[in-house]
Parts: sequence; structure tokens; C-alpha cells
Amino acid sequence: MNEEWFPLVNEEGETIGKATRKECHSGSKMLHPVVHLHIFNEAGDLYLQKRSMTKDIQPGKWDTAVGGHIDYGETVEEALRREVREELGITDFAPQFITRYVFESAIEKELVNTFRTTYDGPFAPDPSELDEGRFWPKAEILANMGKGVFTPNFEGEYKRLFM
Repeated sequence: MNEEWFPLVNEEGETIGKATRKECHSGSKMLHPVVHLHIFNEAGDLYLQKRSMTKDIQPGKWDTAVGGHIDYGETVEEALRREVREELGITDFAPQFITRYVFESAIEKELVNTFRTTYDGPFAPDPSELDEGRFWPKAEILANMGKGVFTPNFEGEYKRLFM
């Protein structure tokens, strides 16, 4: 299997180096970029994915519709379109940039490039990436906050952007 390489970036998103996935997830806190896409339907409900139990980070938790790393040499837009295609089988959508921020956990530090789109389906989820996915009304999301249902990153991003 080929080693995955991620760009190392500054807080403006400019590439300043590169490192392997393992190095970035080792607690080194090397800042590396990721993409998130929030998918709303016409009714305003938010599509969430339930992370596969085989994931190394936050398995089995509900999370942002699409999230993934930017590969070394790839643009933010290229990574976003690749991740959406790989995870949900969607190729025709109109992303809108929302914000960029730094997220830090115990094992990594990410520069999160956050987007949103409106899309009602169809979805073709990849079972190696996620166990299931569905639209959640805002009231159901709020009722489950802080109960260990969602990833900490999703909860923080949702509170920051949509409350």
C-alpha cells in the first residue's frame, strides 16, 4: 500500500511542507488541511453520516456529511469533489465556502475548510467510509448534543456555524 502524504500548511492554508498520514495523526500537531461539506435538503434538514466502526478516529459516531483530508498536491476544491464522490457518490453539486478554522484534538491538528450545499439526493454511500447516513431535523440534532452521539468536531462546528 502506498503511503498517504498530506500537505503541511500555515493557518492561511499555504503549503509549507508535507508529512505522512501516520506522522500527522501521531500527536505531532502538524497542521494539515481537510475539507468538510454540510449538505442541507430543501426542507433545511442536515445530512449526517455515521462513521464506520473501522475508522481509527471517532468510529460509530454521527458526523458531518463529508469530511476528508487534502492530499499533497491537491487543491481544496479538488479534494472536496473527490471526497464527496468517494463517500456519497455525488458528482453534481454547488459548494459554497463558509469558513476556515483550526481544529485540534489529542492526536492531530487540522485546518478545516468548511462548505455547504443544498442537495436532496440520491446518495450512494461507500460502506467502507460510513455505516449509514440520513437527514436530521435541527431539533433532533439539538436534542442529541452533548450525549456522545456526534463527533466533538461536528458538535463544535455546528454550534459555531448553525446555532
